Amino acid sequence: MKRTIKGYPFYGLYAITDAALRGDGIQHQVERAIAGGARVIQYRDKGDERDRREQEARAILDVCRAQGIPLLINDDIELAHRIGAAGVHIGQDDADLAQARRLLGDEAIIGVSSYNRIERAISARSGGADYVAFGRFFRSDSKPDALQAHPFLLSEARAALDCPLVAIGGITAQNGRPLIDAGADMLAVIRGVFGADDVATAARTISKLFREDPENPA
Repeated sequence: MKRTIKGYPFYGLYAITDAALRGDGIQHQVERAIAGGARVIQYRDKGDERDRREQEARAILDVCRAQGIPLLINDDIELAHRIGAAGVHIGQDDADLAQARRLLGDEAIIGVSSYNRIERAISARSGGADYVAFGRFFRSDSKPDALQAHPFLLSEARAALDCPLVAIGGITAQNGRPLIDAGADMLAVIRGVFGADDVATAARTISKLFREDPENPA
């Protein structure tokens, strides 16, 4: 089943910007990721330079809107609200889900990190989350200390939840397919896309994992 949220497809590549990207380069790289098939873009930057972060987020939002792709902001619900992003992704130490919904409204997409805990995912969904994310599944340079999750968790979640499931953490074109088979609707990738020499090709290669016949571009 190809799931949707608020009219957006939530099936395929979920590309998360790399904090190493800065300035005009990030806008171009997001364009390349979308050209390669990314269905969702998340702006992730833990820096405290508010003006720079807002400028970058607005530039990415322009790209996403032009392509009909939702832009979600990691962690910062106030930034998401100021620029009119499609929504926000929050983690264990981030803003409260209910607070995010109050500020952003019913039309916003809100995702919640559930790490390796099915009970957290069920609670988030019952609390109004539109999707839940699990991981890390593999060694991750971006999140080296993240809790380890196993593919069977996706199967368990698929049986318990009616929302899109996102897998994250060290995912590549070589290891992603078993996560899809286990129940992931989307593969969230940071360095595997934005750390590549050719962002569009990297995105396209991962996006092909979602096709029944990866060799058929149709």
